[in-house]
Amino acid sequence: MRILVTGTAGFIGFHLARRLIAQGHEVFGVDGMTTYYDVKLKEARHALLKRHNGFSEHVLMLEDKTALEQVVEAARPDVIVHLAAQAGVRYSLENPRAYVDSNLIGTFNILELARAHRVGHLLLASTSSAYGANTEMPFGETQRCDHPLTFYAATKKATEEMSHAYSHLWDIPTTVFRFFTVYGPWGRPDMALFKFVKGILSGEPIDIYNNGQMERDFTYVDDLVEGIERLIHAVPAKGEPAKGVVDSLSPVAPWRLVNIGRGAPVNLLEFVEAIETQLGRKAVRNYMPMQAGDVPKTWADAELLVALTGYRPSTTVEDGVRAFCDWYLEHYAPAGA
Repeated sequence: MRILVTGTAGFIGFHLARRLIAQGHEVFGVDGMTTYYDVKLKEARHALLKRHNGFSEHVLMLEDKTALEQVVEAARPDVIVHLAAQAGVRYSLENPRAYVDSNLIGTFNILELARAHRVGHLLLASTSSAYGANTEMPFGETQRCDHPLTFYAATKKATEEMSHAYSHLWDIPTTVFRFFTVYGPWGRPDMALFKFVKGILSGEPIDIYNNGQMERDFTYVDDLVEGIERLIHAVPAKGEPAKGVVDSLSPVAPWRLVNIGRGAPVNLLEFVEAIETQLGRKAVRNYMPMQAGDVPKTWADAELLVALTGYRPSTTVEDGVRAFCDWYLEHYAPAGA
């Protein structure tokens, strides 16, 4: 298949593109190379992808509709996987405009091009942050999510609704997936695991919010991309819900929302201990109050994913942390990071 993937220089997009290329698909990678974090890390990811004939790089901002349209017209994709976004819950407190430009305008441009080019399946990334103030656990796709706690979450929830409208109006088969605390090799420097490993190795204190009384449904990146790859083939169709499970399939559109998470929350302090064990060093812990926009716990109901794909994420935190630490030491230690 010919697959357009946005955000291929990003953490998840890189892993997905690499998997799709290995399976023989032709991947057209779009990324803006923004300076939200170290561009050299993004360039290193793309450099690995460009070693393969099945990958082509296109550096542009999604807000630039003309440039994006040229890529889509040349690619003639069968499928679009839209992962690019301004990420980060906390950064949305500092620079909300970036979330409007990337998440809302950028996604609108993707929707317009999916409509114009009649793609066979449009897939969009959302976030567990969309569950906002919900306290019913585990989080299920059919729960109402009317109370976002950050502007980041609000923009991602808005893209879900935008995609549903386009799916209904233009009959575009669409799958939206919500990610749950993804981690693993090549992760972002603003993510907790990256910060914790870097801090422990350098002897610097690590900030632990809510005094460690938090739980996250940590999902290893290879499990996540396995779920996405399988969902590419699970094309939604009106009137054809999954059997034996509560399905989020729209009653008026070929549109579905799917959680991708392990379904096994881990206490934050246990996560830190797994890192300490792997590195053979103790962290200097700086206990902090809860940050604005944070939630005490996330927990995915992954039964719809299992029903649609036959796959359940299963990588343990111990194995995932080990893989990240091995990558970090190989990638950064020679440079003295």
